[in-house]
Amino acid sequence: APYFLVVADLLRFAREAGIYTTVRGSAAGSHVAYLSGITNVDPIEFQLPFERFLNPFRPSAPDIDMDFADNRREEVIEYAKRKYGSDKVAQIGTFGTMMARGSVRDVARALGKPYDVGDKISKLIPMGSQGFPMTIEHALDLEPDLKKMYSTDPEAREILDLAKKLEGCVRHVSVHAAGVVIAPKPLIEYVPTQFDPKGGKLITQYDMYTVGEDGVGLTKLDFLGIRNLAILGDAVRLVKEHRNIDIEIEKIPFDDKKTFAMLAAGATEGLFQLNGTGMTKHLIDLKPTTIHDINAMVALYRPGPMNNIPEYIARKQGRSKIEYFHPKAEKFLAKSYGILVYQDDLLFTALELAGYNWEGVDKFRKAVGKKIPAEMAKQHVIFVDGCQSHSGMEKDDAEAIWQLFEPFQGYGFNKAHAACYGRVAYQTAYMKANFPAEYMTAVLTAESGDTDTIAVMIAECKRMKITVLPPDINQSQADFTVIKSSTNSKTATTEASVSDELQGDEEKSGEAVLSGTATPISTKTTPQVAENGALERDQIRFGLHTIKNLGEAISDAIIAERKENGPYKSYTEFLERVTHKDLNKKSLESLIRAGCFDTLGEERGVLLHNVDDALEYHKAHAKEKASNQESLFSVMSSTHAMPTLRMRPAPEISQESKLAWEKELLGLYISGHPLEKHREKIEKSGSSIKKLNEESRDGMATILAGIIEEHKLVITKKNEHMAFLRVADFTGSIEVVVFPRTFTEVKEFLVVDKMVAIKGKFSRRNDSPSVIAEKVKALE
Repeated sequence: APYFLVVADLLRFAREAGIYTTVRGSAAGSHVAYLSGITNVDPIEFQLPFERFLNPFRPSAPDIDMDFADNRREEVIEYAKRKYGSDKVAQIGTFGTMMARGSVRDVARALGKPYDVGDKISKLIPMGSQGFPMTIEHALDLEPDLKKMYSTDPEAREILDLAKKLEGCVRHVSVHAAGVVIAPKPLIEYVPTQFDPKGGKLITQYDMYTVGEDGVGLTKLDFLGIRNLAILGDAVRLVKEHRNIDIEIEKIPFDDKKTFAMLAAGATEGLFQLNGTGMTKHLIDLKPTTIHDINAMVALYRPGPMNNIPEYIARKQGRSKIEYFHPKAEKFLAKSYGILVYQDDLLFTALELAGYNWEGVDKFRKAVGKKIPAEMAKQHVIFVDGCQSHSGMEKDDAEAIWQLFEPFQGYGFNKAHAACYGRVAYQTAYMKANFPAEYMTAVLTAESGDTDTIAVMIAECKRMKITVLPPDINQSQADFTVIKSSTNSKTATTEASVSDELQGDEEKSGEAVLSGTATPISTKTTPQVAENGALERDQIRFGLHTIKNLGEAISDAIIAERKENGPYKSYTEFLERVTHKDLNKKSLESLIRAGCFDTLGEERGVLLHNVDDALEYHKAHAKEKASNQESLFSVMSSTHAMPTLRMRPAPEISQESKLAWEKELLGLYISGHPLEKHREKIEKSGSSIKKLNEESRDGMATILAGIIEEHKLVITKKNEHMAFLRVADFTGSIEVVVFPRTFTEVKEFLVVDKMVAIKGKFSRRNDSPSVIAEKVKALE
């Protein structure tokens, strides 16, 4: 009970502070958790089994894992420190160990080998699966090229043999992603503590297993930061600011037709748990109509269980007959059309058909969930024998059911966890479908710094007819911002005609799926008709914090001055008003190159040519402003006057240079793209890097067109040249490897900013997509 009350209090604080939360795992099956506000998922509505969370046979009480918006997680930890005492609360330390790839790289470096030696070996080691890290020994069994290198290359053998001995050794201490510990007395009476080497936070020197009830016995809590919860919170805030509409995210309707139409059309970029090519394809086939469909997809779209997706869809659509592997299974599989979807389905099968009790089923759950071979073999016998004795089944029928369990080993979601995450997934879809500009603005802000993801999201904005604009000195805030459409409309528009205009591709195709017309949430969400009759739509503006080489301090000073004294009317006035010490040559050039002064009518070439004079002018005005009084000389002498800024003429900057600056300072092209003149040819080919990344199989022949963004020259042991390129198109970027034989034929085209067409083979070694180039030619 005290544990429940502590968790409930933390989540109460988060709710009252406007911090978005959810819980993970089986806790949503508890009525007490629901009634005390720990979870927002009604366990009766979703038929969540309580016994999966807690039952009389469970040897210890389970944890309640809490998720918070990642940009506000620290506020909850600080609240816990205020509530229980800063000397009694700390984050849990964790020890990073030397994994297979890392130990190879470390050994190669310690032996003084060139970087490429360790890099080449480590890249041959496959990635492990979730919860099951790869070992060097296992990699040698799996990867023929690695085994061959080990057998034939003495240098590689030496590195791998030493790395094997170091695998598993502690490499460094860091902070656990979620774990927080609370003690009844000062922590130093129970555990050694230290400061986090990177951030100065107080952390325990014992890991999570030692501080918990199996070790020291302290109360351990999970505070995990989830980016999508931050996106939801930011989107709701933007809707309030932009449209003056209050949204209670926990009270939105779960039968919104617009949301399901969007999902049925596959417009899933930026959504929680529902994005990606594979999931999107299944959603288009499924045509979800209820929150239960989303929960099922969240659970099924994992290695193994995803093989059940086609049959789940066929049964939902009526193309396949709903059947149960045993009459008793209808009791717990009716909602999922007789398909095993959740880990709970396996547990109920064991309970109902094989005569397990909850003590036995808990052991069964652990064996399946953790892929423990010895325990699985034992459970296999118990299950098959139980089905025969408890349900009168034939052995072959019991064995057939056991085979259905195989895909769930290590991957099964419990139903309560899927309901919690399915709820958040639906909430993100609802916000995108009904408030697209605000939602996409929140996504762009959350993904700032990840230029590949930002490029994908901007492409999605374009598909949604939302324009993304470069930063502007008068409109940009710190982060991405929604720019309001003009409200000065001469022509009144009917709600119906506006609703037609609002319908993007997703709603139009969704109408073929779902009957009925989606009702606009508010007429305030409709676009305006400008005086020229053109329909105006929302736009998104880059923030000042997104500009490289422009510090946050000067960005914040520019915004604060604008808020206090209004927009900047001219470049000269900007120099007069912003007196912050960080307005220097580097920051001013970044503002100019990023196009921040374009809307003031200033040409970038002229501004750059006169930067030194502008800084002198700014310095003189800043000095005068700081003194805040007229000098005796200025009063006495009529000849004294502040300097004036006269712009010397300069050549106009080319569009190519402007695009290059956008790429350098913002990470991607905004106002255009160097490939624009080839767009029609590229799109007609049907090939894109995004499609390549998501759909191509290892060894598949491919052709791509793009611009070379990076070029790394490598000299092999045989003194031959090869190259690693980063090639980008409108949809993303990919690594291209040019081996020596091809390099000699195409090296003239391998230049940064060169636009090229590449023919080669797709490679997905160790889950890293790349293209092995066979031919390269310039795009003409």
